[in-house]
Amino acid sequence: MRAIWKGAVSFGLVSIAVKLYSATEEKDIRFHQVHRTDGGRIKYQRTCSVDGEVVSYDDIAKGYDIGGGEMVILTDEDFAELPLSTSRAIDVLEFVPAEQIDPILFAKSYYLEPEGQAAKPYILLRDALRDADRVAIVKIAIRQREQLATLRVRDDVLILNTMMWPDEVRTPDFGFLDDDIETRPAELAMASSLIDSMAGSFNAEDFTDNYRAALQEVIDAKVEGREVVQPEEAEEAPAAAIDLMAALKASVERARKARDSSGTPSSASASKSESAAKAESAAKAESASKSAPAKKTAAAKKAAPAAKKAAPAKKTTAARKSTAAEKPAKKSA
Repeated sequence: MRAIWKGAVSFGLVSIAVKLYSATEEKDIRFHQVHRTDGGRIKYQRTCSVDGEVVSYDDIAKGYDIGGGEMVILTDEDFAELPLSTSRAIDVLEFVPAEQIDPILFAKSYYLEPEGQAAKPYILLRDALRDADRVAIVKIAIRQREQLATLRVRDDVLILNTMMWPDEVRTPDFGFLDDDIETRPAELAMASSLIDSMAGSFNAEDFTDNYRAALQEVIDAKVEGREVVQPEEAEEAPAAAIDLMAALKASVERARKARDSSGTPSSASASKSESAAKAESAAKAESASKSAPAKKTAAAKKAAPAAKKAAPAKKTTAARKSTAAEKPAKKSA
């Protein structure tokens, strides 16, 4: 690795000389633009939009568009006069719990290596950070731009993570946030059951870039002069509107089967998880609440004819008793 920056970590009155290295690298397969017929590289020239002349790199300055066709031109001397106190220093501002930092703020990661006789204070800061279970909030200037960053420990090495400034994070503004949309308890419980069915421990080594591997296979085949036969994938039809609850249930079952077939031990495969039980209870309760009025109506319909039939029968019996009581009275007279 090649150091991209040299300076010192300012930790109180302690100064730790360090080198900065990029901790990550993109593995994208890069291509050149070429002429299709002969493979010649496509070159670009820097030309001036005013006189059309080719401009050398030494004659190029930075311009800030202020609108109305006007441009403010800044030279290297203008940038050199800016007060960058962190041009060769990493100033520690404070130490905070890592969970207080929103991951959306993180930008790029760098390794810090002690330089010269700075190994002991470097290790001291590393061990102190680890024992305190906190990260250091720092400021650093890289490529003439001051940035907020954090210092933390990973694999016994100090890692510097540059961060976005708060005003560089956009505020979400979407229409659905103003809509009054509610989820039913049964749906929420079933979604929780799906999360439990797909729960696991993250290991980055378990995931691979399948697209990059397939693209590399195509390139290797071109180099070797052979053809790559890719199996045709069935194109899925666009999903129609489906019942959300039914989709959640099917997803839970599919997740359980996938986990069982992979041989991964899971309490969900041996017995229903607590969230699954809650989901089923909520679903039954919701179903019962919907079917209760229907059952009540059916019972009322059955009771109505019986009541109608019973009413005339009582009336006839009462009439017979009345007639029987009247007849002996007339005979004794």
